[in-house]
Amino acid sequence: MAQQAAKEAMPLMTPYNMGQFLLSHRVVLAPMTRCRSYCNVPQPHAAVFYSQRATRGGLLITEATGVSGTVQGYPEAPGIWTQEQVEAWKPVVDAVHRKGTLFFCQMWHVGRVSTNGIQPADFQPNGQAPVSSTDKQISPDAEPGMVYSKPRRLRKDEIPGIVDDFRRAARNAIEAGFDGVEIHGANGYLLEQFMKDSANDRDDEYDGSLENRCRFTVEVVDAVVREVGAHRVGIRLSPFLDYMDCVDSDPVALADYMVRQLNRDDGFLYCHMVEPRMAVVDGRRQIPHRLLPFRKTFNGTFIAAGGYDHDEGCNNVVAEGYTDLVAYARLSTFYTHDPIIGYTDYPFLDEDKNDSTADA
Repeated sequence: MAQQAAKEAMPLMTPYNMGQFLLSHRVVLAPMTRCRSYCNVPQPHAAVFYSQRATRGGLLITEATGVSGTVQGYPEAPGIWTQEQVEAWKPVVDAVHRKGTLFFCQMWHVGRVSTNGIQPADFQPNGQAPVSSTDKQISPDAEPGMVYSKPRRLRKDEIPGIVDDFRRAARNAIEAGFDGVEIHGANGYLLEQFMKDSANDRDDEYDGSLENRCRFTVEVVDAVVREVGAHRVGIRLSPFLDYMDCVDSDPVALADYMVRQLNRDDGFLYCHMVEPRMAVVDGRRQIPHRLLPFRKTFNGTFIAAGGYDHDEGCNNVVAEGYTDLVAYARLSTFYTHDPIIGYTDYPFLDEDKNDSTADA
């Protein structure tokens, strides 16, 4: 009786059927770039990191993982385009599965959020320009202290090759043992550079109307679904986000169009969407809660992320039907590559009962 009462008081901890997967609670580990995969190969300490965050019946999403050798924009980020990387992911996945946890691999391409010929952050092979929907460079004000290189606008005939990179990466992820994949279509990276009108100035069938701007992302979704099945595929979207000079003049229309496109694939597993940025009112973070129309439109599981704390995530959004699952992450040391400090040395809940906040 006491357990049942506790569950009723905390909807976030109730079970949920996500397609063919049974989750014992609704807390999702959001993807977090941690820059500790040396030479883009996952390391043994990643198994410690992820298994520390694994719970029976939970869902973890990996840090953003590159689909080819030209996708990088952050130091020591993992990849899944080589067999060496696939083999390195296997013990990490096994460690998570031993905890009874589902594990999805987030696949990305950073596009123009990269540098070439700028030491020590030269991420592009042979000094080539990063690729994008545009040749417009990210402004120096977009991220203090960072200067991104001028990109090269992808030719139309090159786009199918990148679509195929995502397809192969999805197949590699399943070979590595992951339960599914999440396509990274958010945060100002390549797919979003095509989708949002501030960053897309093309003059072909990949620019102009919503259908054209979303065409590339839809092609990636379709290719990945054909390769591994809709029941194993999710996507992350951030229509309201203004990041890396990537903003849309009508984010509501963009989000609505994309979720309707996802519905075309029968059984598409989940849509993971980032909330509009929080405001602080009377000393408390306030979330505008503008995702509800998309949650109602989408046929699959809806995951919301974006600054949820305990009360907002537990007592409001799940109980009120605003979202099915809530993605949380934790602030941690980012621009360092130590395999322990700031990575796996955080206290567990029973070691730090006074720490009850979380950020996504």
